[in-house]
Amino acid sequence: MAVIKRFSYKDIDAIRVGRLNQGINTSFILYHLDNTLIDTGPSNQWKYVKPFVEDKTISQILLTHHHEDHSGNAASIAKLTGVTPTSPALTHDIMKRGFKIPFYQHLLWGKAHKVQTQIHSDTVKLANGETLTPIHTPGHAPDLTCYLLNERGWLFSGDLYIANHLKFLRKDEDIPQLLESTRKALAYDFDTIICPHRGVVEQGKQALQEKYDNIAALCEKSQQLHTAGHSIIEISDKLLGKETFFSYISGFKFSKRNLIRSCLQFSG
Repeated sequence: MAVIKRFSYKDIDAIRVGRLNQGINTSFILYHLDNTLIDTGPSNQWKYVKPFVEDKTISQILLTHHHEDHSGNAASIAKLTGVTPTSPALTHDIMKRGFKIPFYQHLLWGKAHKVQTQIHSDTVKLANGETLTPIHTPGHAPDLTCYLLNERGWLFSGDLYIANHLKFLRKDEDIPQLLESTRKALAYDFDTIICPHRGVVEQGKQALQEKYDNIAALCEKSQQLHTAGHSIIEISDKLLGKETFFSYISGFKFSKRNLIRSCLQFSG
């Protein structure tokens, strides 16, 4: 069952789309604020994204990172609006050459077409003069960048937050780096998270701190069990429960054991 929902938050207009309705990780929210579109949604939802875009005045398209749920419609929206997307430098390089998408991600989101982007400067301006500060926060992806709307204390968080508990991890994610990036983001002044999966999270700084604390605690428990002689699968089963169908269909590229394995690399 597909997810299509329009909503607003203050002067943000948003649409949630997705092929499946199996929780926040299987749907995606595009945000439009003051002529700026933040991320472009998955390509397999273009029939719903296109009328949302056509209904808007768009002078800036901002990408948080290259993952196909965030960049999948970037080429199509650029062609439709004539606006070249703005992105981090690493995202620019990845989107220019293209990237492979694992089967399970392709099934969920579709493909991401190559697109030319322009690299953001130290600050990104909205049409009304407000400024967004890019904050490079790798761990989920090497190019993941959050954007802080300074005047309002809003953090467009890309995939840095999503939820305050992690149960699964992609094979290419890195918990030590993610925790370092989370500490970096927490050093900024914000109170609301604008997340493309979870939605608007008021008291967002507190929620992000809770996520950090929960992951750090999981790292500690995992390392204690590993020191006691337990295997990664045993630790995963004990702390997170058995793997799900999605772990198996992904070939364990997205799994609980990946999370435990990466937690064991954290040194505090």
